[in-house]
Amino acid sequence: MRFAIGLFFCATLTTALNTHAAETVNDITQLNPIVVDQVVQPTTLEQIIKQVAEHPGPIAIGGGRYSMGGQTATEQALQIDMRRFNRILGFARERKEITVQPGITWRALQSFIDPYDLSVSIMQSYANFTVGGALSVNAHGRYVGYGPLVTSVKSIKLVLADGQVIEASPTSNAQLFYGAIGGYGGLGVIVEATLRLSDNVRLLRSYEEMPLADYRSYFSAQVERNPKVILHNAVLYPNQYQTLRAVSFSQTELPLTVEERLTPLDRNYWKEQKALKVVSQWPMGKTIRQDLIDPLVLKKPQVSWRNHEASLDVRELEPDSRAKRTYVLQEYFVPPAQLESFVQEMGETLRAHKVNVINLSIRHAKADPGTLLAWAKTEVFALVLYYQQSTAVAERAEVGDWTRALVDSAIKHGGSYYLPYQVHATPEQFRAAYPRAEEFFALKARVDPQNKFRNKLWDAYGPAGRN
Repeated sequence: MRFAIGLFFCATLTTALNTHAAETVNDITQLNPIVVDQVVQPTTLEQIIKQVAEHPGPIAIGGGRYSMGGQTATEQALQIDMRRFNRILGFARERKEITVQPGITWRALQSFIDPYDLSVSIMQSYANFTVGGALSVNAHGRYVGYGPLVTSVKSIKLVLADGQVIEASPTSNAQLFYGAIGGYGGLGVIVEATLRLSDNVRLLRSYEEMPLADYRSYFSAQVERNPKVILHNAVLYPNQYQTLRAVSFSQTELPLTVEERLTPLDRNYWKEQKALKVVSQWPMGKTIRQDLIDPLVLKKPQVSWRNHEASLDVRELEPDSRAKRTYVLQEYFVPPAQLESFVQEMGETLRAHKVNVINLSIRHAKADPGTLLAWAKTEVFALVLYYQQSTAVAERAEVGDWTRALVDSAIKHGGSYYLPYQVHATPEQFRAAYPRAEEFFALKARVDPQNKFRNKLWDAYGPAGRN
């Protein structure tokens, strides 16, 4: 059972530009309905260029709509829904590279490369998200020895506010490359990406249970220095957050126990969804998970393909309804030496506010190579928090209170927080967590002087929000 999401659709290609009049755009949480003036679904580069160059008002860019705080829309905007712009443009098996349009999902990309025994190098834990969405948030996953997604990107193409198409890489137009990746659609529309791929290999799942106090030394000796470990995360159990299970997937030649090369698209997730209901709503649900559910799931031997483990479906995390209660993500990053201290403060805050924590997962990431809005300024452990909250106004306000407390704690510990989620942090907290934001906004002023590219994130922290 896998509860943590790391974060972002393949549709049939059409030749006409699909256009919808005023529409309410929302995200997976259903907490952020935003009325936009128009939604367009381009299928050609020419359509995107024309829309961007000619539209006089704000423009927002959407993919799978898995961001959770309005990062794909703003009021009275033209939303460019990229999900039909989803073709594979080039593939070099010998160089292990693929070039795609950003509306393609990781799952569709995996379906293409799997017959060649290749795998995505870095992506989120779930494959429903679009490549463009993942680039825009500079996603990460459970991959050992890697950092943010940007480290596996060879180049991108970007449509700027005036309709120019610019190619950017770490060596050409580098500032645009490191600004657009992790830039949440603030600089332009990513219309192409060339990604480096890895080999698809068999993975053996193993796990260890231990106190949090032992985890850093365990990770250093048994995971980070072991070249066979491909994927790793640790599940930290509420409400004390002092006991964890570290789960690794290591390269092996053992025979497969899971025959499918990719997770079946028609799989039924009633067991996983029932387990989530137990954990989130039963009086002893968290104890049942720690003592019964996880041991039962993990003790069963598993050898599967890397692509199978990378093609998980977010439907396994979906509740029956999001009308009264919804599931939401947050994520915090701290340097390794600060892990135990930060977790202690985090636990105190979550208990004080009686947060219904479903899962708290620990990941690891190398330092970001230079994106302007880097969430990993140094090597970090990531704390991925998945929780249930009421949709009532009063509870939503309380979520803001404890979120700002956690952001303060992360900053105090030399870390940061992740931006694809609800926009609760103050402008001062944003600037403290993202000290190169002014460089990003200066670049935006040069390439988007009319501030066309907008969404609720940049409404809060960008030029318009600060005036």
